[in-house]
Amino acid sequence: MPIYFDLSSRELPLTIDSIGNRWSQESVRRPKGFPHYHWLLTERGMGEVIIDGKRLHLPKGAGLLIAPFVPHSYHGSQPEWSTAFVTFSGKLESDIDKIVGHERCIAVSDSGGFSFQGWIDNTISLHEAGQIDPVQLSVDCYTFLMNINCFQDYREFLAQPLYQRYIAPAIKEIETRYQEDITVQKLADTVYVSPQYLSRLFKRFLGCSTYLYLTNYRMIKAKELLANRPELAINQIGFRVGYHDTSHFIATFKASTGYTPLEFRQLHR
Repeated sequence: MPIYFDLSSRELPLTIDSIGNRWSQESVRRPKGFPHYHWLLTERGMGEVIIDGKRLHLPKGAGLLIAPFVPHSYHGSQPEWSTAFVTFSGKLESDIDKIVGHERCIAVSDSGGFSFQGWIDNTISLHEAGQIDPVQLSVDCYTFLMNINCFQDYREFLAQPLYQRYIAPAIKEIETRYQEDITVQKLADTVYVSPQYLSRLFKRFLGCSTYLYLTNYRMIKAKELLANRPELAINQIGFRVGYHDTSHFIATFKASTGYTPLEFRQLHR
């Protein structure tokens, strides 16, 4: 159950004040809070955190970011409670709330494309091997905090009834039928709304129109084919991502990426 302090200079934008893993967690009570942003994650067992009179359960893989000077306490709710943790400092420490939001605490599960547990384990391994790059650590701290922010935003989207009823089914339709002659009208028909209303919802939740989301998804798939399937001709790739007119595919690809499909392929040989 190691714990390490001040992994790099506090003169950097962001750094680690303290970090540890495989910690046999004892009960903690902080009536005046902790002076830094504090991330606590359950490795094994389950814990309970009390903040502002609310009881929050932390099962395995769940984490909580607590803002500075927020009174709190926590204890194990099972006989064995093992945790990982990290606290942040640095010259931009006072601006962390601008990265993660102005919440007193943020609960996030360790799932999806970013592993908070893996980040802590890897950082500790690098430190123990004497391989910490201070500048890279500052960047990594920002990445860690940004993933808390992104996960929170994503979770809020998923909780919205309009997102669940209209956006999620439309996205699923795009991801499964982008090769076909699918249009915004057809997407709107699948969720029984007008194309205009569906596009307004896409802009509200995803920042772009339905048509642009569909186009961007097709361009991502086209890039993958151009880079990984050299035996396919340009017209074949266009067809596989929903464009039966090769000229239209080439024009759309160039408008999206700044390159023709052939130029993009040559860049990634």
